[in-house]
Amino acid sequence: MIAIRLVRLIESHSDPLARGLMEKLLTSCWIEDIHKVPREELQQRVRETYAQLSDWLLRKTERDIERCYTAIAARRAAQGVRLSTVIYAIFAAKEHLWEYLEREGYVDRPLELFQELDLLRRVDQFFDRAAYYTARGYELVKVSQAA
Repeated sequence: MIAIRLVRLIESHSDPLARGLMEKLLTSCWIEDIHKVPREELQQRVRETYAQLSDWLLRKTERDIERCYTAIAARRAAQGVRLSTVIYAIFAAKEHLWEYLEREGYVDRPLELFQELDLLRRVDQFFDRAAYYTARGYELVKVSQAA
């Protein structure tokens, strides 16, 4: 059982969430090569992740995540973005979302607490799989380049 109220809150605030994350990414000294990704492309990718969260958590399959993040990995590799930068950005997106939920989320009843925990587990699982398939996508690019 997922906390639909919180997912809707995230989706309805996807623009400010994306802007906040973009600011973090573009000012981070840890991932300087993020600037190799066109700003509009990065902004769209970040916003779509938050805006379509319910699809990712409720409707998309493991295969959908694999296809999406393998393709993103190939694109970032072609842009010359390091794998560590892409993984950092995925983890930053998850952390930024957790911070937002801590600020905005509230629980009134035990059932809501259970639903919130289920949501957090699913969000965690989604971002972890995104990171895995991104790394896998980079490996596939490297193997094909070596051949």
